[in-house]
Amino acid sequence: MTKEQSNITFEEAMEKLEKIVGRLEDGEVPLEESINLYKEGMELSKWCHDKLKTAEEQLTLIMKDDALKPFSIEEEE
Repeated sequence: MTKEQSNITFEEAMEKLEKIVGRLEDGEVPLEESINLYKEGMELSKWCHDKLKTAEEQLTLIMKDDALKPFSIEEEE
């Protein structure tokens, strides 16, 4: 991710990712720009996944401290 992108929230990253996917699905973007959008989308996707994984780990620790059962999030394939 670029320095500018590293300062965005999870919600902003998801919104940006949705816009990128929409542009790529339209098929109106030139090849070179499509490649750049795809790369940016993959970086955003990884960043969002890492954020979710961190949140899940934090919740597991909180629940462990309270002696509660941790929940699991089913990942889409």
